[in-house]
Amino acid sequence: MIQNRVKKRINQLTFGCFVIFAAILIKLAWLQLVQRDWLFSKSLDLWQRDFPVSGTRGKLLDANGQVLAMDIPSTSVMVVPAQISDKEAAAALISEILEADYDSILKKISQNVSTVRITPEGRLISNEKAQALEHANLSGVYLVSDSLRYYPNTTMLSTVLGFTGIDNQGLAGLELQYEELLQAKSGSMKIPFDAKGHPVKIYSESYQASGNGLDIMLTIDMEIQSVLERELDNAMKEYNPDSAWAVAMNPNTGEILAMVSKPDFDPNNYQDYDLAVYNQNLPVWKSYEPGSVFKTITFATGLEKGLFDMEKDTYQDNGYEMVEGARLKSWKAGGHGLQTYMECLQNSSNPCFVHIAQMLGEDSMEKMLDDFGFGKKTGVDLPGESTGILFDLDAWGELEQATTGFGQGISVTALQLVSAFCATVNGGIYYQPTITKAILDPITHDPLIEIQPKAVKRVISEETSFKMRYALESVVALGGAKQAYMDGYKIGGKTGTAQKAVDGRYLVGEYILSCICVVPADDPQIVVYIALDAPKNNIQYGGTVVSPIIRKCLEDIVVYLDIEKSEDQMQRITLWGDPEKYTIGDYVGMKVKDVKDSDLKFVQVGNGDTVLDQLPSAGTVLTGTNTVWLYLGEKAE
Repeated sequence: MIQNRVKKRINQLTFGCFVIFAAILIKLAWLQLVQRDWLFSKSLDLWQRDFPVSGTRGKLLDANGQVLAMDIPSTSVMVVPAQISDKEAAAALISEILEADYDSILKKISQNVSTVRITPEGRLISNEKAQALEHANLSGVYLVSDSLRYYPNTTMLSTVLGFTGIDNQGLAGLELQYEELLQAKSGSMKIPFDAKGHPVKIYSESYQASGNGLDIMLTIDMEIQSVLERELDNAMKEYNPDSAWAVAMNPNTGEILAMVSKPDFDPNNYQDYDLAVYNQNLPVWKSYEPGSVFKTITFATGLEKGLFDMEKDTYQDNGYEMVEGARLKSWKAGGHGLQTYMECLQNSSNPCFVHIAQMLGEDSMEKMLDDFGFGKKTGVDLPGESTGILFDLDAWGELEQATTGFGQGISVTALQLVSAFCATVNGGIYYQPTITKAILDPITHDPLIEIQPKAVKRVISEETSFKMRYALESVVALGGAKQAYMDGYKIGGKTGTAQKAVDGRYLVGEYILSCICVVPADDPQIVVYIALDAPKNNIQYGGTVVSPIIRKCLEDIVVYLDIEKSEDQMQRITLWGDPEKYTIGDYVGMKVKDVKDSDLKFVQVGNGDTVLDQLPSAGTVLTGTNTVWLYLGEKAE
């Protein structure tokens, strides 16, 4: 009996051992055959150290493909602390090469972690520092590929483009607005190490490729942008305003062709500038009283309502209008007397525009503000847009209505004002402004998305817009914007001189001067608006300060856009101090003794008694100079 029990227990023990052994074999087989890859990947995760490889952030391009922002290859520093035996010596050498604090570097490379990125001292280092670290051949110190954001035009368009941070993430401007599209997927280099930080050579390194962000093509035309930047830079030097801004727009699409904000900054070194400079794109952020430029909107609405015939109906400007006990005065003492309504626009008669606002009434004025986009964001694809400020319409009285008519007491942005003005000259359609033209594939450069013009609504009729273009041309030829006049080009425009308000009070002697122009007035292709905030040492009128600046811009823009001269340009009135004009005759073939003109000065070049050529050529109109060069010789028989 005892022997049988022993034998039975031995059999049970043997069977149990067999089961356990079989289970072990099955588990080993399962691990080796089925879970091999999973276990291997998990082990590699423990052994491998990740060295990041930056992706390429998408480019920002102008409408012609010119690069405005791009990534350029750079180098950053990473360390594997376990591989550094003498951390004090390593920290001393690294800090010397990187020109960094020794204690800070020592603390970073002494951490009990697998890898450490030396930030910010070792991020995006120069080629010279990278070469010095490479030649130092320090164990545990690695140079990894990184990307540096680069803005080739430095300060130009800076407040629009914005900038990126040290990790190449958008922090301001379009870089922030389109972060999700521009950002690139980072890759990595994975290198196996053992527990002591030594490379495991039996396993190979692996590489996870980085990606590319999408390219963004803007509506900005850098040729036009550079012209506006140049003239505003000159204005900042000449007039020393607190700030200045400008917008150029295609009135037929709402596309922003140029946008300038001064003072500006270099986004390559944004840390060197004050937050107030690089965080304020003035044309979309700053709200201010528009002044007389706003009269174009009131005038267009009055025309649309049929309140007056601008060439036949008249208004008697006695120098003021009384509204709720307040005297709303004309800028000209005693007023302008009896005028047609078009002359009221030319002379920028405040009392006349008070009268137009009164004729419009509260409901029409409210609708005008809403239709033309005031008091709300335009929806432009730029960050930081302001809504402007309107009177509380629930408490809107006759006085508020009257002052709104000539652009006082309300607050607008430059972008709101330009968009509204474009609607008055383009045939009457209000377009939502945009600065983005297309989203591009970074490899093929094919458009993935093309942004189409967005017509929001019709605000005035084609007929009213036609009349507005004519009226605005008369303002440049005969009225307050005469300094923007250019021979041969039909230019329409309006100037503004607005009191500067701070904390609800008007400042004494400080104004925002502005001017807006469209060219050609009979076939609008571009609208340009410029404003100066509190310029110094000058006559405080938009017509005398800003109109000449716009003319200088347009002199280059009409050539660039290949705008043809017009034969039926409205003739400008002659002003005191205007330079004399001289029309050059045809002197080629004449005997030099017979060439006579008391208004001209002739300079003879060469020998002979016959004029073989002349400069300028016949028919040229000289302004401000009267010199003609005659090239002499003997007439061939």
